[in-house]
Amino acid sequence: MDCRFSINAWAAWAPGLTDQAAWLDWFAAPCVVLGDEMPALTEMPAMMRRRVERLGRAALQVAYRAMQGAAPCPMVFASRFGDLQRSVALMKQLALEGAVSPAAFSMSVHNAFAALFSIARQDRSNYAAISAGAETAECAFIEAMGLLDEGAHEVLVVCYDEPLPEPLQHFEHGMSFPRAFACRIARDDANGIVVTTRHADTATPKAIDAPVTMPSDLTLLRFLVSVAPTYLRGVDDRVWHWARP
Repeated sequence: MDCRFSINAWAAWAPGLTDQAAWLDWFAAPCVVLGDEMPALTEMPAMMRRRVERLGRAALQVAYRAMQGAAPCPMVFASRFGDLQRSVALMKQLALEGAVSPAAFSMSVHNAFAALFSIARQDRSNYAAISAGAETAECAFIEAMGLLDEGAHEVLVVCYDEPLPEPLQHFEHGMSFPRAFACRIARDDANGIVVTTRHADTATPKAIDAPVTMPSDLTLLRFLVSVAPTYLRGVDDRVWHWARP
């Protein structure tokens, strides 16, 4: 797929990091992120907002901000693990009581946040909800680029994750704090960002990754909102190569 893209708008959220200026400062000097606050999400009607826990609020908050003033477009929501806090609570309830709330279950499925965003905005644009392991953020943009290649004028990409609950913490791989970001992208064949992948071998330079304090999805966002010419990330035997002209 020969498709380049540019970012028309972006937003990100984590405890204590709520606007672009704060994020750019953090990208320049990553540090420990602490706090248990949740986004206000005042854009969503209160009856719907009350159904959403912290991870969903984070995802929806950045989606609203990135779409502010824009026409409806296809959306890609991406999370490596989704709302496992809710899922684990439901499994415990099922083990103890033999049944779970249908309303609670409906918010635990992987496309719940995308669906709620669509319903709240009365937006009939198509959406996808994906999970691709350690490469979830990268694959979200590949999915979005495919939509641009098929003729979409813009695509909204929303990536979100949070620390895993007991007893699943050993699967985290650096997910040390709740976070979400959204990018509204458009095709830009002249000056846009291009991504390629290749198999790692002895001739491949060592992939550049972020410090341990920065999750890989945020390392990608740091590149996307910077002016850096390239970004490399190695995952298993594959190297992702992002580049600007």
